Amino acid sequence: MSGMIRSFIAFDVNNESMLRRFSEVQGTLLDTGANLKLVKPQNIHITMRFLGNIAPHMVNSIHEEMKTVSFTSFDVEIKGLGAFPKLRHARVIWAGIRKGADELKNIFDQLEPKLRGLGFRPDRKGFSPHLTIARVKTGRNKAELAGCVQDLADYEFGVVRADCLKLKKSVLTPRGPIYSTLVEVCR
Repeated sequence: MSGMIRSFIAFDVNNESMLRRFSEVQGTLLDTGANLKLVKPQNIHITMRFLGNIAPHMVNSIHEEMKTVSFTSFDVEIKGLGAFPKLRHARVIWAGIRKGADELKNIFDQLEPKLRGLGFRPDRKGFSPHLTIARVKTGRNKAELAGCVQDLADYEFGVVRADCLKLKKSVLTPRGPIYSTLVEVCR
């Protein structure tokens, strides 16, 4: 395992006012008393495909396949909150994607066979466009948390431009993950 790179393909969210809104909403979620692990606002992103651990020599091959994905930059409207797997049994709290979801799905549909060609297994979960903002650690105050998520079901975070598809490295630390960009394809 040494030398392996924990990685994923994503679009970053680099809109400062949107990151402030994420932080404000996370504060509201914490006010419920639920036991949450918040995603640092600067780490919030649109995951296109989690790859897991890859060998360093795979970076170039993945980058070459990313370059063949056909897309032009587009707007992504981020609106509302929801939960996986279900609101009453939430494990993940997410912000939803309205405008731009079809474009993201199209990119995923292009990436998936290219990644399988490189030896990656099919993504068993499929693609559900969202941004993870918190993980639920226990069932404490789950009813209050569910009510808060429902109250914010139409909250408008804003619009971000999806213009650079990135292969990201994720280093897990006790203080949370540290992400860095390995390669990118910008349009």
